[in-house]
Amino acid sequence: MGVLFAVGVGGVLGKLLFRSVEPPAIRSLAVLPLTNLSDDPQQEYFADAMTDGLIGELSRLSSLKVISRTSVMQYKGEKKKSLSQIGRELHVDAVMEGSVLRSGSQVRIAAHMIYAPTDQNLMVETYEGDLRDVLKLQRQVAESIAQQVRSKLTPEQQARLHHGREVNPEAFDAYLMANSLDWSRYQEIKNAQGYLEKAIQKDPGFAAAYADLAWTHIRFAEFRWLSPEYAYPPAKQAAHKALELDDTNCRAHLALWWLGWRSDWDWPTAEREVRYALELCPNSGWVRGSYADYAAWNGRGAEALAEVAKARELDPLNPAVWNVGLIADYQLRDYKPLMESSRQFVASSSNAWLAYYWLGVGYEGSGQAREAIPEYQKAVELSQGDSDLTAALAHAYAATGRRAEAQKILQEWLRQSESKYVSPYMIGTVYASLGDKEKAFEYLEKAYQEKSSDLPYFLRADLRIDSLRSDPRFQDLLRRMNFPQ
Repeated sequence: MGVLFAVGVGGVLGKLLFRSVEPPAIRSLAVLPLTNLSDDPQQEYFADAMTDGLIGELSRLSSLKVISRTSVMQYKGEKKKSLSQIGRELHVDAVMEGSVLRSGSQVRIAAHMIYAPTDQNLMVETYEGDLRDVLKLQRQVAESIAQQVRSKLTPEQQARLHHGREVNPEAFDAYLMANSLDWSRYQEIKNAQGYLEKAIQKDPGFAAAYADLAWTHIRFAEFRWLSPEYAYPPAKQAAHKALELDDTNCRAHLALWWLGWRSDWDWPTAEREVRYALELCPNSGWVRGSYADYAAWNGRGAEALAEVAKARELDPLNPAVWNVGLIADYQLRDYKPLMESSRQFVASSSNAWLAYYWLGVGYEGSGQAREAIPEYQKAVELSQGDSDLTAALAHAYAATGRRAEAQKILQEWLRQSESKYVSPYMIGTVYASLGDKEKAFEYLEKAYQEKSSDLPYFLRADLRIDSLRSDPRFQDLLRRMNFPQ
């Protein structure tokens, strides 16, 4: 026999909760995209951001598996499937749906959660607060969910959920706009930087804006649009500022992981930061994937593959999660599973350039360089000329006797390097592909001198430089980098 009762806590306007005497055990949860109840379609990004924020807070609960954002966004606007059906598809015990209404300076969030196997109502709640208190509002919803699923909270988690600083509404809007952009495109990242800088100007205490600003600088270096000397110092400054304001910010700790690994070549710091991020946000597919990448790079294959499996559980419908496992296969030089998984990635995401790239690497690593060429060509086309992919294509050209085409890529890069940044590591791989070891080592040394982020990432596994590995100069390079064995 159930009990019907009402509860009022803080900003809760009303709560009607039907509970059985013995509520079901909830170990996993999917938070579906909140519906935008505003008449303004421009507020759609605000509703999505509220969903992201709620998932982010819940992802910190180690006793509850929470499906990542990308997988639940597949159900945005879904009207035909029931919550229980969605729960079965995502393999979760509970599903939450809801809505958000922003009116002037007020925000209202309605939440409805069910036990997926039986469609039993677990929670129906409405929350309201001022836009300045939106971070507190998100945490209040997360705390209510944690209570309903009987998730065990540490004292630190309880303190965090009870605390949420005010945020300047204009700063918050700018932050949300930055996160609504495509961070794989140069101009969109540039625009995101502008929004984040505006957010910080309006609210200098906004830790999340500093953390994301750090990642915009990292992205410029990752895609080789800026040299390390210009990209990484401001990234490090922004990450440290974010942690000065909030030392539990996962994105800031991941930024320091990246910088320790790829910029400073400080392996202990990188290990410490990625482990701490995992401790803080155990349900984040991104954090799990980052840890898997680093473990694979360190040669800890079993540990990496275990993390890959966890990342896929947390984000089962996200094609990009395939990339996590592929990076592990790449770093472990395990080309058969790399090919098999890449084919599935291509089948599920025909416009994902990484899928074609990894398939090409799998072919090359298996001694099928000719089959790799069309895959690399497709990857280069879709990525709009990414230099890593172009260098892979040059290597396959050289390996199949098409040296003139590899030379053409090299000469174009040398010309471009006179006026813009071109990764010396990538130039070095093309020289190695063409059999010019002297020039290859000359450019690897340039990469060493500028502390190229390509150097630590690729040195262990890159088949494009296999011809250099037996040379004493290569071993000397590893020694000078204090490269982990």
